[in-house]
Amino acid sequence: MTTILVTGGTGTLGRLVTERLRADGHEVRVLSRHSRPHGVDLREGGPGLDAAVAGVDTVVHCASTPRGGDEQAAANLIAAARRSGVRHLLYISIVGVDRVPFGYYRAKLAVEEQVARSGLGWTVLRATQFHDLLVQVFQALAKVPVMVLPAGVSDQPVEVAEVADRLAELAAGAPAGRVDDLAGPEVRTLESLARAFLEASGRRCAVLNVPLGGAAYRSFRAGGHLAPERAVGKGTFEAYLATRIRRR
Repeated sequence: MTTILVTGGTGTLGRLVTERLRADGHEVRVLSRHSRPHGVDLREGGPGLDAAVAGVDTVVHCASTPRGGDEQAAANLIAAARRSGVRHLLYISIVGVDRVPFGYYRAKLAVEEQVARSGLGWTVLRATQFHDLLVQVFQALAKVPVMVLPAGVSDQPVEVAEVADRLAELAAGAPAGRVDDLAGPEVRTLESLARAFLEASGRRCAVLNVPLGGAAYRSFRAGGHLAPERAVGKGTFEAYLATRIRRR
């Protein structure tokens, strides 16, 4: 079995990837800002990053934040991986990063490009939004009497455990470049997803669809973040809600 480093290994996705890989017999190192012994801020790099990567065969790069810094973090990780002779760099990205002019998506696309020209063996998997993220958004929006949603936008949420399974499979294999996207089983309007959340959680909240402006909104409305031809995920949003959400 190989030694694999998972960045963001304490996060929603990284934690599950780590569990899958260890269950398969791999030696797994977890890197995050607060994990021990590899507590490293990738945006800063340094000797701690070199120590975390030393002797590693494969890196699964799950660490990411909408608050900025992903490109610098990737540059530091790639440099350390080169110095250590890492064989395979695997990166999880988002469906539509090349079609939707949204700031976080642009950063994810830039990291994809860094990975592809890193000189390392590489794999990039794009997935649609996790069920967990939608629930976080709906919970925040439901704190007021009227839940305001962007009109005309749909989503195709996927179960994070299925993405973790696919990443673990890819990490155990050879570098494969850009692989097929992984999308959830259904394209649903945001309103239908929001109403499913409200029903499951027992919240009482009106839903209002409001048209927005800007190129990013137009791209989301046109479905730039969707992959209906890759609806290979099995877990539905209602199945997720049934196991994760308690009624109020």
